[in-house]
Order: sequence, then C-alpha cells, then structure tokens
Amino acid sequence: MIYAGIDVAKDKHDCLIVDSDGVILFQTFTIPNNKQGFSALLANLKVCESDFAKIKVGLEATGHYSDNLLEFLISNGLPTTVINPLHTNLYRKGLSLRKTKTDRVDAHSIVTMLRTESLKPYSQSSYHVRELKSLTRYRFSLVQDCSRLKTSYARLCVILFPELEKLVPSLHMASVYALLSELPGAGAISECHLTRLTNLLSNASKGRYSKEKAIEIRNAARGSVGSFSEVKSLELQQTIQMIQMMESQIQQVEAKINPIVDKLHSPILTVPGISYRMAAMIIAETENFSSFDSAEKVLAYAGLEPSVYQSGQMVSTHAKMVKRGSKYLRYALFNAAKYVSHWDEGFGRYLAKKRAEGKAYNVAVSHAAKKLTRVIFHLVKTDRPFVSQA
Repeated sequence: MIYAGIDVAKDKHDCLIVDSDGVILFQTFTIPNNKQGFSALLANLKVCESDFAKIKVGLEATGHYSDNLLEFLISNGLPTTVINPLHTNLYRKGLSLRKTKTDRVDAHSIVTMLRTESLKPYSQSSYHVRELKSLTRYRFSLVQDCSRLKTSYARLCVILFPELEKLVPSLHMASVYALLSELPGAGAISECHLTRLTNLLSNASKGRYSKEKAIEIRNAARGSVGSFSEVKSLELQQTIQMIQMMESQIQQVEAKINPIVDKLHSPILTVPGISYRMAAMIIAETENFSSFDSAEKVLAYAGLEPSVYQSGQMVSTHAKMVKRGSKYLRYALFNAAKYVSHWDEGFGRYLAKKRAEGKAYNVAVSHAAKKLTRVIFHLVKTDRPFVSQA
C-alpha cells in the first residue's frame, strides 16, 4: 500500500509519499495550486503505484483551499481521506516534544496518520454532506442578514408611519410591502387617491383588503405623527427590495437542500417537528454522525455539554453550557427541540417536567435538546424510524 500525505495551503501544497513500511518513496515536494501542479502529483503517484486502489491519500480539511484538489483526486479514482486540522495538530504534538510546525512536518504527520490509524476515505455520501454543509451555512447567513433587514424595516415604519402596525396583522406581509414600496410613509399615503390606494391593497392582498381598509389606512395616515423624510422613504423602499430579494434567495437555497436530504434517506426526518431545514443542518454539521461513536461526543461538539469547575473541596453548582464547537449544530438542535417538544407528547412531557423542577424555559429546552441528540444519534446509527415514547 502507498500512502500520500498532503499539507494544503492557498497557493501551494506540500506532498510526501511513503510505502506501508514508512520508507520514503518521494521526499516532500511542493506543487502549485493549479492544473499543472495537480498533474505533477498524479504523475508521481503513478510512478509509485499504477493501481490507484492501492494508494491512500490524506489531506487536511482547510476550508475551500482543499476543495479543488479533493475533487481532482476523487475524479481520478484515488481513495482520499479528509482529516480535521485539529486532529493532525494534536497528532503532530504527540509525535515530538519540539515546538516545530512547518508544512513539511504537517505532510509527514498526515502520512503517518494514514499508515497508523483507521481513517475513513471520502465517499459519495461525504460529497452530499459537504454540499449540504455549504448550503445550510449559506442559508443560515442569508436568514441572519434578512432578519437584520427586517429589524431595520420595522424601525423605519415606526419613524414614517407608526400607526400602520396596529391596522395590519403584521408589517411583514406582501400587501404591506407592496403598499410601502409604492407609498413609503404616511405623507405619501395620505395624499394618494382612494381608488389607486384601494386597487393597490386589493391586488397585493389578493382581494382580502377592500375599500374600507383603504379608507381606514388613509385616515390613519392623515392623522399620523410620522415624520416626512425623503431619505428615510428611500431607505424604506430599498430595504423592502433587499428583504424580498433575500427571501427569494432563501427559497432557492432551500429548493437545493431538500433533494440532497432525500438522497441521504435519514431517519431524522421521521421525528415529528424536525423539518428539512433543521434535519439538513444536523446532518451537515455532524457529517451524518459518521465521525462520532457516542452521543456525548456529539453534545461536546455542539457545545451543549455542561461546564465543570472543581478545585479542592469546592465544586461549582451553577454549571453552564460550554458553547464551544459548531454554533450551527447547537442552533439546529436547540430549535429542533422546541418544535419536537410541541409535536411529540413524550418530549412535551419531558420539557414540562424540567419546567416543573423550576428550570427556566431555555434551560429546560437545552435539556430537551440533549435528549433529542441522544435519540437522533440512536436513530441514525441503527437506521430506524422514530417511535414516540409517550
């Protein structure tokens, strides 16, 4: 068996090739991060072994820097393992007491890990999970940006037409967006012809709002204390445009997420209250639990485990969550626990029990999230559908 360790960087990669006895076949060499460099790596591997099934390649998961090289290796039929940089860092420190870190040393650490540890190669399901992680994190970022825009939009509504909020069920409705996009403020609405205002509201609300609602809104606008500001009005219109554009982008991302989740056939979706969005984030952040051999390790990675402080005879009795690891996984599990507790009677009783013990709502939900993590871990590992314990 031939082993190749690659330390990935932005502009170049350092590679080391050894055999199963650790004998160096190619001293550490550097290739540029381009097609010529990738071809040179492939040529050196062919010199060592023509049968690619007898070659194992390992590289660090260094964000997007490793993506192109990984796809090149997989497309050429090379079994490739992607290793967590934290893992290689700890492994390198365990090999020597010297405080030395170079790209060549990292390549040596990676190739030694390949030879001595049972590391799983990158698979087609891994590809789906990687795509899913990119999509879910991108969606998370879009949702956060959209939320900030909606907060700014609500602030502008209070400045320009504060009475409007009491006249509609929500400011975040298609009919309200259409109204304020064309008439951004109480001043513009008060001067609008009633027929135009009625048609605008009726079309935007699909007939829900009639002439009476138009009269009500225009009368409120005429008696409004809202400010008249062309600058604020422009900002309101453009904020609405950005919200609508972002909501459209979120829908497009979700349309890409759902088919990938379907291909993975995860039993997580059988848990009542867990939607495609939450399931996708949990699967992506845990790599479908392939890297975890216990639920406690998943909790640690999500930062849901309690911190422990003990010194001498003193033991802290007010432990808090460590909140380390993946914030995306912690967010998904915490929010999924809320919905599952609502839709499943067993989890609902568990949440009520924790509340009856005097725990605050969010603390009780965190306990439900831990229980949910253990349940999901069991479902995935056994490939069984969820059965309520109510």
